[in-house]
Amino acid sequence: MAVPKKKQSHSRTTNRRSQHKISAPAINACPRCHSPRRPHRVCQVCGTYSGREIMTAAPEPHDHDHA
Repeated sequence: MAVPKKKQSHSRTTNRRSQHKISAPAINACPRCHSPRRPHRVCQVCGTYSGREIMTAAPEPHDHDHA
């Protein structure tokens, strides 16, 4: 089994780890309402996926109290 003969320096280690960064998630526009959404997920604004209405859109919250 191959074993390193020399210790790898901190500089080389951090240079290698500099590529381990997180990437931004992909964001597409909803084809119906054009709001940003993640691909292959139901749109949270209009509630559609693949041209079909999957869920009803959440009602807008209002500031008055129901008695």
